Amino acid sequence: MSWKGFFEGIQDFAEAILFVPYEALRAVELDNWWMANIVSWLFLATAIIAFFYWMKTLAEVNARGEEDRTQVSHSFLGEE
Repeated sequence: MSWKGFFEGIQDFAEAILFVPYEALRAVELDNWWMANIVSWLFLATAIIAFFYWMKTLAEVNARGEEDRTQVSHSFLGEE
């Protein structure tokens, strides 16, 4: 088995199986912009929800004072 054949096998697998949903979305693009970009909108909505959840959790931990803030990386960032 040559290395060229190995990498061509990976290419064939990706094109034939992994990229099929994206090819379908690309085919829909000219007909319906919203449908073609639904994956992007889902990723964006997930990221926004995760960001606000993380900020809420950080605020709760900060309010409880559970974080150990005794160590600082530089002396000018806090008192030792």
